[in-house]
Amino acid sequence: MDPVALLSPADFAFSDAPPPGREASSGVAAAGESAGVPLLGTENLTCRFGGLTAVDNVSFALREGEVRAVIGPNGAGKTTFVSLLCGRIAPTSGTVHFRGKDVTKLPAHRKVQAGIAYTSQITNVFGNLSVRNNVMLAAESRLRNAQGRRLTSAELAAKADRALEAVGLSSRMDEKACELAYGHQRLLEVAMGLALEPALLILDEPTQGLSDPEIADFCTLVRAIAASKTILLIEHNMPVVMQIADRITVLNRGQILAEGTPAEIRGNHDVQVAYLGT
Repeated sequence: MDPVALLSPADFAFSDAPPPGREASSGVAAAGESAGVPLLGTENLTCRFGGLTAVDNVSFALREGEVRAVIGPNGAGKTTFVSLLCGRIAPTSGTVHFRGKDVTKLPAHRKVQAGIAYTSQITNVFGNLSVRNNVMLAAESRLRNAQGRRLTSAELAAKADRALEAVGLSSRMDEKACELAYGHQRLLEVAMGLALEPALLILDEPTQGLSDPEIADFCTLVRAIAASKTILLIEHNMPVVMQIADRITVLNRGQILAEGTPAEIRGNHDVQVAYLGT
């Protein structure tokens, strides 16, 4: 579905209050970023596919502890931008820094090891494995104990169980992943990300295909995760974005069109034109 079809002027008419349980962040990001190194940053990040520039000279900074949403119309470059951050594709030019280190050239698995977890907009689980084994397999690729050895099966199972409890799937851990409803498979992917114990959790279109009750539960889950993780959310559902994001970055035609709090984005004329054509 075209995301523009999901939007109306009413979607920009939300409360100026911050997301429940979180402080208002207007003006804080700039101060925090100038006071220290952002958790994640890009400088002049560009990606071209032949004659198409999908991401165009994007400089971006994400503070630790923040819930940041990236939004934009179809073709804005959101998924390409996230793929550059995660190492799924290489940039044409520009840099990506994470925790103060240049990680531009690191492949995806090395960025996972560095502390970046990514959940795809397309459900990507192993259907013939149990729910618990899916999470254990994801965690095994990164986690080691304090002495540097790989974790035992019992240790991995314990971490998987905690991640499944966090997303509400503990009672389904022994079922095959293919037996889960679509919404529960999306939650399983989040659990797989959490089991990696990341500093940054990137969620790409997490509410796609979910029912309204499942979306409400997801928003509650994200607020709980945000108490201990930094979250980068790529999302088309504007009510979800406005409810849970501290700050919003708007991409359009591969460039940053606007950044600010939900209240600031609501009142931004350029954003309304990009989405609504008015």
